Amino acid sequence: MKILVDENIPAFTVQELRELGHDVKDIRGTQLEGIDDSRVWQLAKEENRLLISTDKVFVHEHYRSKPHDGIILVLLKQPTLTKIHTRIINAVTGNSENSIKNTLLIIKDTVASHRK
Repeated sequence: MKILVDENIPAFTVQELRELGHDVKDIRGTQLEGIDDSRVWQLAKEENRLLISTDKVFVHEHYRSKPHDGIILVLLKQPTLTKIHTRIINAVTGNSENSIKNTLLIIKDTVASHRK
């Protein structure tokens, strides 16, 4: 799966996703670090990548109004790096590329919800 991780995703999560065989682009430590959310979204769409973030701005419908490769949004009440990591790995390994396409997967403390 081709994935773009926002800079708020733990580096060890990026590493594990790569070890699982995914093509992961991490903007942290690059010229793209610090770009605004609309540019992050544009990059994900241009490169046909699933976007993984903790920025709740991506819940807005205008990010889902056109075809995209999916969004995994982690919204935990008391997030820790380990909790974020575990939820992302479970979401990616538990969903196929086709099942997440054009879907917003919101991961909360006790539930995960899908929105097309």
